Amino acid sequence: MKVIQFDKAESYEPEKDWKRVSLCSQAEISIEHFVKPPGHASPRHNHPNAQVLIVLKGKLVITTDDDEQELGENDAVFIPGHETHIVSNPLAEPSVGIDIFVPGRSFDFWLKKLKA
Repeated sequence: MKVIQFDKAESYEPEKDWKRVSLCSQAEISIEHFVKPPGHASPRHNHPNAQVLIVLKGKLVITTDDDEQELGENDAVFIPGHETHIVSNPLAEPSVGIDIFVPGRSFDFWLKKLKA
């Protein structure tokens, strides 16, 4: 068993006020808590990992090449690996969620992606 204490977990801000915390970082699975600032949208991107995103607070809009869906609190979405998408917060306040990736992805994904 490996316990991750939230206040001691690895964290960073890929962009101002976009906060990410690593809750699990294993080859088989990774889990990240995130705070998406008001009006923020992630850059259009994809990754080989399948993703489940769960909204804990607020609303998030998931946009793919073929669809756009708004998720509210406690809603979840499955995004297959390699599907290009954008995650945005339509609200004037922060939204909070959990990302689960299978297999796990490197926690510094956004640091590398935004530098490229």
